[in-house]
Amino acid sequence: MGDQLRLMTVHAHPDDESSKGAATCARYVAEGAEVMVVTCTGGEAGSILNPAMDRPEVLADMVGVRREEMRRAAEILGVEHRWLGFVDSGLPEGDPKPPLPEGCFALEPLEVPTEALVRVMREFRPHVVVTYDENGGYPHPDHIRCHEVSMAAWEACGDPDRFPEAGEPWQPLKLYYSHGFSKARIIAFHEALIAAGLESPWAEWLENWKDDRPDPGTRVTTRVRCAEYFPVRDRALLAHATQIDPNGRWFSMPIEMQQQVWPTEEYELARSLVGEQDDTESLVDGDLFSGVRERVLTS
Repeated sequence: MGDQLRLMTVHAHPDDESSKGAATCARYVAEGAEVMVVTCTGGEAGSILNPAMDRPEVLADMVGVRREEMRRAAEILGVEHRWLGFVDSGLPEGDPKPPLPEGCFALEPLEVPTEALVRVMREFRPHVVVTYDENGGYPHPDHIRCHEVSMAAWEACGDPDRFPEAGEPWQPLKLYYSHGFSKARIIAFHEALIAAGLESPWAEWLENWKDDRPDPGTRVTTRVRCAEYFPVRDRALLAHATQIDPNGRWFSMPIEMQQQVWPTEEYELARSLVGEQDDTESLVDGDLFSGVRERVLTS
């Protein structure tokens, strides 16, 4: 038996790891892989989205509260966790949009967070990396920066001439983009709720889905079956109590219905060093370690 399989997921803020690919992580942990979540910022600029947590003592220590929430979520998922230590940029709103705050993650020179991520990559030595696409999943400046940093670290991690003080070079074998709510998934949830005689919170979302809006579902190459771990995902989500309202849209559909209607999480293979993927990538029953298992576990 060779090395142990290792998966790293790179996220912008605490709670992103629980809303994007959490059930996949929980599945691989249960199967014996090592999984590490890297969080680029502390989420300091996040609004309180759960009315029950909108309290003075929470607002007074948002940094500490969000760090504790992240600790609990990582424990629930069974993953290792690292903070990169950068400052949340916030989501600029208004017309015209205000400038980003000085010193925030999105304004850091690219080399600075890239070196920080390379250092963690060379320490953990992941075989597979998951991050966001060039749109960040949605256009938050930290999500877009997370993509840029992840791609730069992928290129630099195995190069001994890049960041020589950041540890021994290590080259991951595959990189995926995590894709969340495709239009097809929202339609499937909406129709299932209506058919069951339940109110659907997705109708307004579908009505506002413009024809020119990109649909991440069209880019998916790999669907990972992980319905068994949806309850773990939901517990991790609820650990982020300032961000997740237990009475909100996330929990509008019974979990048994979710497991039946859409039992997978979706990914796009963006980089691979294990050869052609036509025979190993699957839109039905995919595996992020396809092509990697054979190398790692028999080496």
